[in-house]
Amino acid sequence: MSGLHPVYPLRTERLDLRPHRMDDLDDLVAFHSDPEVVRYVPWPVRDREQTRVALEAKLTQDRLTEEGQWLVLAIELRETKTVIGEVLLKWASAADQTGELGYALHAGHQGKGLASEAAQEIVRLGFEELGLHRIVAILDDRNTASAQLVERLGMRREAHHLQAWRLKDEWCNEFVYALLKNEWISGRSGSAASDQD
Repeated sequence: MSGLHPVYPLRTERLDLRPHRMDDLDDLVAFHSDPEVVRYVPWPVRDREQTRVALEAKLTQDRLTEEGQWLVLAIELRETKTVIGEVLLKWASAADQTGELGYALHAGHQGKGLASEAAQEIVRLGFEELGLHRIVAILDDRNTASAQLVERLGMRREAHHLQAWRLKDEWCNEFVYALLKNEWISGRSGSAASDQD
């Protein structure tokens, strides 16, 4: 595995997935500052300055050159050119060909299948372009919307760890979901067959 250097933007039906830019700041503040959006993610509610600092770090996270790195892309709604969220792919292990999926979406755009659309493209990128064998998603077990999202992607729940990590001063339980490349390929071919019916 030699890493990942995508050609941007990654286009889906309604979205452009692309590296962050400093002019994304206003859009990012809109959801980084929302307690409901960040409730189950490892970062805190951020003010404008904290979001600016976080954004500066994201500017270089547009490729994967070694294991342990995160690819962090803006989810831009093509119709309005607004950044409505972020989607992430971690290159967890080169030897084991494993990755991890992550995402966050503005509350006003949830429930429309947009996070699923972005996540599907990142899963495709991980399997087809990075050459991963297995992709996991690690969720707070209270985050039912996120669990439903990864299940729609074809991921299966493999583990339920109790009090596995501390998030915002409380012990949290986590679900571990996973998808293998051959399962993803089978799911795609099954979807194509059902689309033709």
